[in-house]
Amino acid sequence: MTADGAEAWQKWHERRIETVSASYGPLALVGTHWLEDFPDGRLPAIPGRWTADGDGIVLDAGAEDGLTLDGEPFAGEVRLTADAGPAGVARVGLGERRLVVLVREGSWGVRDFDPAAETRTVFKGIEATPYDPRWSVPGRFAPYDGRCTVRVANADGRERGLGLGGELTFSLGGQEQALRVSVEEDGTLWAVFADSTSGDGSYRFRFLRPRGSGRRGAHNGGLQPVPAPTVCVRRPFRLPLSAAGQYAGRRDSRRGAKPSSERRGSLINSCGLYGG
Repeated sequence: MTADGAEAWQKWHERRIETVSASYGPLALVGTHWLEDFPDGRLPAIPGRWTADGDGIVLDAGAEDGLTLDGEPFAGEVRLTADAGPAGVARVGLGERRLVVLVREGSWGVRDFDPAAETRTVFKGIEATPYDPRWSVPGRFAPYDGRCTVRVANADGRERGLGLGGELTFSLGGQEQALRVSVEEDGTLWAVFADSTSGDGSYRFRFLRPRGSGRRGAHNGGLQPVPAPTVCVRRPFRLPLSAAGQYAGRRDSRRGAKPSSERRGSLINSCGLYGG
């Protein structure tokens, strides 16, 4: 084990725990409410009347509702657009809670973040496989000539398009492996994959963000860290699942892992990824 690699992994793991357990992090999310499901504008456990109106939301509330807008007591009617920053700076609040306005595929919603949520206050950490240098290997990225979009299931049960930008190949345990990956706006690579423990000892899919950029050439194709998604700690998120072929083999025989466990995996399928 290299000291630099182990130290970097430990720092990443500590940041991961801090992010998940932050006052307005994923564990503070107590609900996501889509306005189309509440035609009367009354959201569960949230005062006021919230109505979708074209490219925004109209909020109508009285002083007795106890809402704040931009940190000040609010009463009346206001038009809201999607909050652009982190949950902690959302425009609308209710005591320490933050009510985040969002829009997805034309559907408007409100996310309710509560620092006092039990899921946050009882959080004890995330089980994770320790750093192992065997999983840090060089790879090579080959971009596609054009953007490829495939339909994959998401955590909310709906299928959506997932853009793929190329293929990352590498050798692991003497076998050639490949991952079809997305290229983010900042040029970094991103993959969704599963392994044989997914849904049976660990969460059903994970993310991999190898070091490097979306330019053709060498990368670090290491399979660590591979964090489980935010949906594994709080359900009200929309995230893409691993599709057919993007699969990793069993690499840990331990049983009874926490649902939020984050463990590495060795890829065993180098063809037909995201196919089917």
